[in-house]
Parts: sequence; structure tokens; C-alpha cells
Amino acid sequence: MNLNLKNPLAFFDLETTGTSIIRDRIVEMAIIKVMPNDDRQSKHYVLNPTIPIPKEISEIHGIYDKDVKDKPTFKQIAKDLSKFLEGTDLAGFNCIKFDVPMLMEEFLRVGITFEVDKRKIIDAQRIFHLMEKRNLAAAYKFYCNKNLEDAHSAEADTNATLEVFEAQVQKYESMEVVDGLGNKIGIIENDMEVLHKLTKTDMIDLAGRMIEKNGEAYFNFGKHKGRKVTEILSNEPSYYDWIMNGDFPLDTKRKLTEIKLKEFSKV
Repeated sequence: MNLNLKNPLAFFDLETTGTSIIRDRIVEMAIIKVMPNDDRQSKHYVLNPTIPIPKEISEIHGIYDKDVKDKPTFKQIAKDLSKFLEGTDLAGFNCIKFDVPMLMEEFLRVGITFEVDKRKIIDAQRIFHLMEKRNLAAAYKFYCNKNLEDAHSAEADTNATLEVFEAQVQKYESMEVVDGLGNKIGIIENDMEVLHKLTKTDMIDLAGRMIEKNGEAYFNFGKHKGRKVTEILSNEPSYYDWIMNGDFPLDTKRKLTEIKLKEFSKV
């Protein structure tokens, strides 16, 4: 089926050295960019992460240190990648919690601004969990009646995610979505704005250290979890310094600074 797109939609999947957005790096990335006229363009990168790939991680995705020693680094492909993703919305499987924050961190690390605030981000896993209440291989079997061969290969996972998403839109179009508490939260439509709103989260930063409630920012971790960010910045200024000097993602630090500057501008 043809997806109803106003902007190009880039499906992507990452294989990495681990699961830490701060410490780990990308070793493989595959992208399929679907254009509004349904033309498709693809990119595939195998990268030298500049840090060792743990053996247990290599055994999952099949990429070892010897395979990447002569490959380009993320910094070397960052401008090409940024240009390829220019003007696109983003989609993936579990991309909101992992792939998008990891990609953002890699761009920030090499000094390239890669904004996501104005992009629609659509997570096929969220639609899957909302509508069927399970992993990519199971989704591929359920929606496409195919077995996922070469799971944990970025190319195989990206192709499977695209097929799953297209099948989801076709299967659920015009159906009502109900959350885990029984609340009606919307209708599935072949419209990326609608699907973005259904699959988005309340996270302010991509790591989820801050969340939004009723238009206010709240900390979502540590001793101040559940308290307003502006309140803590005002009453305990050293907490801002602790985060800025701590082991937190660059995106978290940037969003916290934006909140601080906005609050101070009111004074």
C-alpha cells in the first residue's frame, strides 16, 4: 500500500556496541527513506565505533572488531547521513526509547545539530503493543506471515519494520485505539501526524530523564523524581551543575539548559 505522507519518512535500525546511549556507539545503520510519491531510497553503513565491541554483543548482531577496523567512523559519514535525513520524519521499531536517542547523541558528539522536535517520530512497536499488546520477529510473523531471517541485522530488521508498519496501517485503519486503562485515545489513520500523536511519549529529553505533565517539566529520575524542574532549579541550583557535569546524555543537558534559560528570561 502507499503510505499517506506529507514528508519523506525514514525507517531506520541501529546495531550498536551496547545499550548505553552515553557510552556505546553505532556499528551498523540501515535506512529506507519512503518518499510521498512512494519512491524509496536506502542507505547502509557499517561503522568503526572507535571503541571495542563486547564479545557478547558481537554474538548477537554478528559484527566483530575485525569487521569494522577499516570502516569509516560516524564522524566521517555524519554530514552525508544528515543530508540524507534532511526534511524527513523518522520511524522504527522501539526507536523512541533507543534508536532516536542513540542517533541524536552520535550527531551531538561530532558537533552536528540534528533536531527531532519538528519531526514526526513513529514507533511501529508502540502501534504493535497498543493494538496487539510483543518483538519484531513476532510482529513480522503476525502482520506479514513471514519468518524474520537474520534478526539483529540492521538491513533485515529495517525491511521487516517497514513491512510491519505498512501492514499495521492497512489492518487497523479507522479502528479505535484503547490504552491499558481502557481510555479511548484515538483512531488509527493513514496519516503520519495522527500516528505520531498515538505513538509519542511524554518525554522531554530522549532519554526520558524529564517528562511533561500539563505543560510543565518534571524530573523522572533520582531524588527529585516527580518534582517540577523549574522548582528544583530555583531552590537547588547545584542540581543543574551536577547534571551538567555528570554522566548524562548531551541531549538531556541541552534540554535542561533550555528550560533553565526560558525560566530565567521571565525574571
